[in-house]
Amino acid sequence: MALVKYNNNSISAVTSAAAIPSGAMTLIKTLTASSSSTLSFVDGSSSVVLDNTYPIYMFKFINIHPATDGQWIGFQGSTNSGSSYGIAITSTAFSGYHKEDGSSSGLQYETTNDLAQSTNYQRLTWEIGNANDESNAGYFYLFNPSSTTFVKHFITTGNVYHPSNFSANVFNGGYFNTTSAIDAIRFQMESGNIDSGTIKLYGIKDS
Repeated sequence: MALVKYNNNSISAVTSAAAIPSGAMTLIKTLTASSSSTLSFVDGSSSVVLDNTYPIYMFKFINIHPATDGQWIGFQGSTNSGSSYGIAITSTAFSGYHKEDGSSSGLQYETTNDLAQSTNYQRLTWEIGNANDESNAGYFYLFNPSSTTFVKHFITTGNVYHPSNFSANVFNGGYFNTTSAIDAIRFQMESGNIDSGTIKLYGIKDS
């Protein structure tokens, strides 16, 4: 008897499966850093869409490399098309790490990343080294930013090659505490420029 079935057929009898729907995720904008102080995505500017077109938006950050050693990259939101940033954020954060030589590892609540009604940047991962091969990468999901009823929830996950030679995964979840529509997101290092790296913005349909 088949223990696993697909559409009421045993797996051995399946010759094809339904394809993942095309168009569920749409690339909106790509920004590439080159000694950049900030990377900003503003609705209606430079072909950026950050409105009610999509219920979910995803920012994919790839090989983010700081100009200054040991820096965090983070984000803030705006409700006035980027004229000002600093919406209050409350968040939680967890991290896990493992050293290259296997000498230590751990899983912990991450007090360096959580915020409580703070207008500071939400850190995406741990600090990033600026050696040639050090960088971070991951995802940031923003839910229903155009809502004028609810706060704006987000979830992020990222991996960093830490300056102390270990891999660290950091998971953040929280919300922008505003019922105004968020129409801009800005990324920057806590100190110094973003030397290189790419951030891509996607719109995601939920059905």
